[in-house]
Amino acid sequence: MRATVIYGAGDVRVETVPDPKLVEPTDVILRVVRSCICGSDLWPYADMAPSEHGRRIGHEFLGIVEETGADVTTVKKGDLAIAPFVWSDNTCVFCREGLQTSCLHGGFWGAKGVDGGQGEAVRVPQADGTLVPVPHTGDDALLASLLTLSDVFPTGHHAATKARVTRGQNVTVIGDGAVGLSAVLAAKRLGAERIVLMGRHRARTDLGREFGATDVVAERGEEGIEKVRELTGGEGTHAVLECVGTKAAFEMAIGAVRPGGAVSRVGVPQYEEGPIGPAVFRRNVTVTGGVAPARHYIPELLPDVLEGRYQPGRVFDRAIDVEGVPDGYRAMADREALKVLIKP
Repeated sequence: MRATVIYGAGDVRVETVPDPKLVEPTDVILRVVRSCICGSDLWPYADMAPSEHGRRIGHEFLGIVEETGADVTTVKKGDLAIAPFVWSDNTCVFCREGLQTSCLHGGFWGAKGVDGGQGEAVRVPQADGTLVPVPHTGDDALLASLLTLSDVFPTGHHAATKARVTRGQNVTVIGDGAVGLSAVLAAKRLGAERIVLMGRHRARTDLGREFGATDVVAERGEEGIEKVRELTGGEGTHAVLECVGTKAAFEMAIGAVRPGGAVSRVGVPQYEEGPIGPAVFRRNVTVTGGVAPARHYIPELLPDVLEGRYQPGRVFDRAIDVEGVPDGYRAMADREALKVLIKP
């Protein structure tokens, strides 16, 4: 089969690799019908050290069950199923607490002999705990929205949930990428009254307004913080959802949050130290966030997607086939595309 392999910064290739085979009785072979490129994939694309053998990549996909191991009971051949971006047994102590990203028997796609998601098929370990079956559909828009449930929509929801966003609150979202726009949608869904989107790309912030943003702040740094405070009577917002992962974005989040508020980080941090000293302490600011347990949130979010109340799949603005994946990476890295969908 054909699959994506990354060899280093800027070096993504599509190669012929061995077809996946069942290894454990808890495995499933999934034929991928939709996958995509994630903003977090751009970090290794930007700075991964060169590798002689490369590694598989991709962690957002949904597909058709082709084969099932002897112990699999929750899905059957022919089912359409969503694969969250972390595989898990969904039964260990952490999974039962809704933290499948810390599953004692789980792991990440493209690591330790497990297929990456940007390819024609994937061996899914712990299939009963990982996969979420969904109704079959030929609707491209619905398939795109279902695909976002593998990562970006639950990640935006995680940001809002961890920040305790509730009805009537003011929220700032930092970042106009797919996760940031999903966070806008999530904050709107939870009833936020004012949603300030900090972003500088007009096409993206226009979509953010359609998703529920009431204000857009293009300024960055201290100027951006001051603009958010102007919009909120000098107070700042109850919650700030940081969806970028840079230290500068975290610093803006700390500056924009009101006393007693929460900063929720879901952008993968590209730094080791940040502003968490006395100024944060004195203002009683909560710093939270982390890796989103998508598997935990899918059952909650799925009905709204199936019934069309929310359409997170609108974040996809380019579609390619598997052979076009290297150009898809380039387009996202060059900000020519917001989020690239991969389809057969």
